[in-house]
Amino acid sequence: MTQPAIQISQIRKRFGKLEALKGVSLNVEQGEFFALLGPNGAGKTTLISILAGLTRADSGEARIMGHDVVQDYRAARHALGVVPQELVFDPFFTVRETLRIQSGYYGVKHNDDWIDEILHNLDLTDKAETNMRKLSGGMKRRVLVAQALVHKPPVIVLDEPTAGVDVELRQTLWAFVRQLNQQGHTIVLTTHYLEEAEALCSRVAMLKLGEVVLLDRTDKLLAQHADKKVALRLAPDALPQALQHLKCGEQRGAHVLALPDFALLDGVLQTLRENGVKIEDMEVLTPDLEDVFVKVMHGERVGA
Repeated sequence: MTQPAIQISQIRKRFGKLEALKGVSLNVEQGEFFALLGPNGAGKTTLISILAGLTRADSGEARIMGHDVVQDYRAARHALGVVPQELVFDPFFTVRETLRIQSGYYGVKHNDDWIDEILHNLDLTDKAETNMRKLSGGMKRRVLVAQALVHKPPVIVLDEPTAGVDVELRQTLWAFVRQLNQQGHTIVLTTHYLEEAEALCSRVAMLKLGEVVLLDRTDKLLAQHADKKVALRLAPDALPQALQHLKCGEQRGAHVLALPDFALLDGVLQTLRENGVKIEDMEVLTPDLEDVFVKVMHGERVGA
């Protein structure tokens, strides 16, 4: 049986009185595109720091491609590429020099062909001889991605890679990352843009206050999401009092109702007729990952 790309077993980490991770356990299989989601302070970056060897867990075990991140740290770090949240760079080197130096950290020589391919795929070729300090924030973030890939790691962790960057970079980055995943690389993504996680990731783990509170396939989460939603544009534009308890928001001038079951829709239509309210337009809204995330973070039940 193929070993997981990432194995995390009962990881605990405390910073003073703050227990950042409370016995986190999960596996990421080889070749997966996996989302690690949670609000600020959930423990995502702490967990990534433990995988990368930047922080040591108080207890538990973490492995990258079977290599213990403490006992076999050289092999574990060689198997992992991390794109951090922060824009960290050396202002004294060009983009190409930065990538050559990063290759040297991993003992990789004569790597220019791969560096050229990375530069091309991240649209950095025309910036290759530019000093890092002269790049825009978005370009610096592209270089961070390139640095994480320069030693061809089988496992890649993207920690908020598109935070505060433009649409063009997002499209370029995701096209390249999809290509890497199709070639067999394991991708772990943390993001606050949940539509990205929904579109890209086959499986999702949600962390809250240092614990895994949900772990499942993305499609299964969406299929089992309890609430169905309909958007109703009414004339006159007044939702009867008897239906107010179903209202969960508005969308482009329409009343959005949350229905535990679509069988209740007949009753909604009957109530509208009895109150002399006509439906000008009706749209069934597909539940998305943001709906699931909000429910989980508020402690609500998710599933059938």
